[in-house]
Amino acid sequence: MKTENNKAAGAKEVTLSFLKALNEEDFKAARGYLNDDMKFIGVMGTRDSGDAYIKDMEKMKFKYKIQKVFEDGNDVSVFYDIDMGGTTIFCSGWYHLSNRKISTLNVIFDPRPLLEKK
Repeated sequence: MKTENNKAAGAKEVTLSFLKALNEEDFKAARGYLNDDMKFIGVMGTRDSGDAYIKDMEKMKFKYKIQKVFEDGNDVSVFYDIDMGGTTIFCSGWYHLSNRKISTLNVIFDPRPLLEKK
């Protein structure tokens, strides 16, 4: 991955570019930031490939409002408010990159506001 100024992108830049693509509903670009065998682990389930994760994102169309980002080598932690279709939830995402692409994503949040809507 390269940034707009053609330098090799670090983990933070890749992660923020991925989230920007999701916010813009550019799912093809978002998929390009994921390893094929990307693993998603969340409160409500897991996904075992970049394709499966993007397929879900195309349906859900979440919007991310980033509050804070921390980078440590190939790991990035993001605190964000996620608009999950009318309900906004404060979440934490831990992104691990390998070969300049996201290989794992662990997301934690309190699911009660979503469960109460059902």
